[in-house]
Amino acid sequence: MGRLFLFYRLMLRPLLQEPVRAILTILAVTLGVAVVLAIDLAGGAATGSFRASMETLAGDNNLEIVASGGVPETVVGTIAALPYSIRISPRIEDSAFITDTKQTIPLIGLDLVAEGGSGPSGAISETSSGEASASSENTMRSLQDSSSIWVGASLGKKPGDQLRLLINDQVREFTVRGVYPDSNGGESAIVMDLAAAQRALNRFGRVDRILLKVPEAPSIEEWQRIRAALPAGVEVRTQGTGTNENRRMLAAFRWNLRLLSYIALIVGAFLIFNTISVSVVRRRPETGIVRALGASRGAVLAAFIGEATFFGLAGAALGLPVGRVMASGAVKLMAATVESLYVSSRPGSIELSIWSVVLAFVIGVGVAIASAYSPAREASLVSPVEAMARGRREYMTRMHKSRDLWIALVLGILAAAASSVPAIEGKPVFGYLAAVLLVVASALAIPAFTDAVISRSSRWLGKILGVEALLAAQSLSGSLRRTSVLVGALSTAIAMVTSVGIMVGSFRETVLIWMNDRLPADLYLRPAGEPAPDRHPTVSLELADKLSKLPGVAAVDRLRAYEISYDGMPATLASVDLSALRSEHRSNFFSGRSTEQVLSQIRDADAVVVSEPFTYKHHVRPGDTIALALGTARPSFRVVDVYYDYGSERGSLLMDRQTMLRYLPDPAPSNLAIYVASNASVENVREEITQASVGYRVLVASNRDLRAEAIRIFDRTFAITYALEAVAVIVAVMGIAGALLALVIDRRHELGLLRFLGAAAGQVRKQILVEAGLLGLLANFAGLALGFALSLVLIYVINKQSFGWTIRFHWPVAVLLGAISVVYIATVLAGLYPAQVAVRLNPLEAVHEE
Repeated sequence: MGRLFLFYRLMLRPLLQEPVRAILTILAVTLGVAVVLAIDLAGGAATGSFRASMETLAGDNNLEIVASGGVPETVVGTIAALPYSIRISPRIEDSAFITDTKQTIPLIGLDLVAEGGSGPSGAISETSSGEASASSENTMRSLQDSSSIWVGASLGKKPGDQLRLLINDQVREFTVRGVYPDSNGGESAIVMDLAAAQRALNRFGRVDRILLKVPEAPSIEEWQRIRAALPAGVEVRTQGTGTNENRRMLAAFRWNLRLLSYIALIVGAFLIFNTISVSVVRRRPETGIVRALGASRGAVLAAFIGEATFFGLAGAALGLPVGRVMASGAVKLMAATVESLYVSSRPGSIELSIWSVVLAFVIGVGVAIASAYSPAREASLVSPVEAMARGRREYMTRMHKSRDLWIALVLGILAAAASSVPAIEGKPVFGYLAAVLLVVASALAIPAFTDAVISRSSRWLGKILGVEALLAAQSLSGSLRRTSVLVGALSTAIAMVTSVGIMVGSFRETVLIWMNDRLPADLYLRPAGEPAPDRHPTVSLELADKLSKLPGVAAVDRLRAYEISYDGMPATLASVDLSALRSEHRSNFFSGRSTEQVLSQIRDADAVVVSEPFTYKHHVRPGDTIALALGTARPSFRVVDVYYDYGSERGSLLMDRQTMLRYLPDPAPSNLAIYVASNASVENVREEITQASVGYRVLVASNRDLRAEAIRIFDRTFAITYALEAVAVIVAVMGIAGALLALVIDRRHELGLLRFLGAAAGQVRKQILVEAGLLGLLANFAGLALGFALSLVLIYVINKQSFGWTIRFHWPVAVLLGAISVVYIATVLAGLYPAQVAVRLNPLEAVHEE
């Protein structure tokens, strides 16, 4: 009871007397916990619980047979002829665009005759729900009708409804024959009979996957030996391997976002440290009294740790609902990024589990206790006599600032060493360690930096802004420890804004330069519908031939892309028509050779060029030989060169179109790059192409249109990054407001005495606002310096080790000036309420207390 009473009198009662400061501190913890929780929940929904859309209706199969470009139908017969009890389920897998709802969903072709002739399991058909006397002949007639489809219940359709679907570049009308319950967490799909799907997609003689259900004994690994009976390019693997490959690919994305979310928490830790430090300073007399009356050091330590625990518990309790709300918005941004840059998928549901609750409280309480331990321990170790000396902590800070500066230098050297260590399992662990070391080094260097700047500028400030500015500078210098903590918290937030701003600005500028060189054609054509990195609908061959004969068209480059698996990771295999015109402005290859020199080496040869992310992920270099499973073959290709590519983090390989057709003989292109004749107008040719494409659903865009669309997607991708930075800055500015308020309350005698000696209310207000402005300026300078150092780590270490991209450094001056200006104005505005409190102090009461 004695300790509880001590805790109440020494800690809780003062907090209740200063509700605004306590609320600001709790809100800082709340936002920090909420951001971490939101990113964790959203990451779990958008990537952690990722399941490829094509896993819909995959059933309980345990093996799958796949091949780049499709598995020959003859493989089904080969497997069926084996002397084993194996259930065989061939599938066609693609996507369809519903023209009415503008929704892209999986299109799956199943052998419905073998499945039982009634559509997907659990389907409600016309015969089962309507006419009980309908015969099996009607069912078979529906299966033979190529316009028959079955849909998931979430589409809101019923048997007999018509549905217009865009498949590749053709719109067709289909009849809903049945509705089945959605599976795979609510994922809907359009199901067709296998033969109908092959006709709709023009994919004859092959299927995309063959799912196998094999007996439990022997083991799955033993069953995979049936690969020996199959062609060299056909692979047997565990069912769902593609989903696991995508999860591994998304791991770096989720890892980086999660660590970025800790920025607000780190800033909140600074503020908890400052809050407990303020409590220690303001309660030194009370601490000395209770120590003199017999309270142990452990009791004092527990009291201050208890205060921090209170902040942590309150912040975590509030952070749970706030984080859940923030997760709803975050999952949309993350899902859009995954869809744009990685793979077609749908986010899972946001689940606030017991582990999420535990995470929130562990983070909130853990960070609060960890950040409060140092000042709390210091308070417990002070003797009763020293506890009465209010200025000792400031004296010790001044005495140790040179020592701390040397420690900061050592940490900076260690950060440079850590940044040169390679990634561990694809994660830039030492890159993040380097960033943490730089933040700690900055925090240790700030006392010396703050003291040097204020001591050299105080007289200058006094001459320009008056005696109020001189008093403000001396006040900040006199409370150097507290000032350093505040500058450290705000500068950390500013550094994160600066570093990520420089990284994003550099990346954006790099992408712009790259696109100027990578879009040599005048016009580009692709099937209509929503694009995605792993979706490659094709253009009708007849249309491509028709467009190449238009009078204003000089050449047509027929591009084709396939999704492949290489070394357990997804990648994109693409081909280009090397007979088409090319006019890249500069070399896009690591070797620096011209485009013509490099591409001449892959012309009609078993040779490829690979993207920078591919070479980084798989440690492939020019001159190496790699084996690719293409169709039924497994040929080897020589790597000629490496090219810069920022279109996808998946990694890609590029070969000659004629080479690809030797192994994957489907001539239909995925995209067309159209070169306009020199004597023709681009707009006129575009109009001619539009007229020639009547009857085909395609989109025609100029290279300028593609650049604008790419930048729009780029900006959307980094929207969540900007949101995380904004939260960190808000937390820091709230901390400034709370700390200034504590400063005013702690200095009420000093401020009251100034009023008693004749200082006007406006002068006192000006002094507090100048203090806020000085804090903002110091934090901006320190934050810019730290942010520049962190940006180098982000660009050349973390980004490179996570995604394999080379980014050219660029200063986004306008963005940085705008950001730090907003932060500075917010910091000054944060001083308005504390200034008002200072003005309302009664000078007579202050003098009477003295």
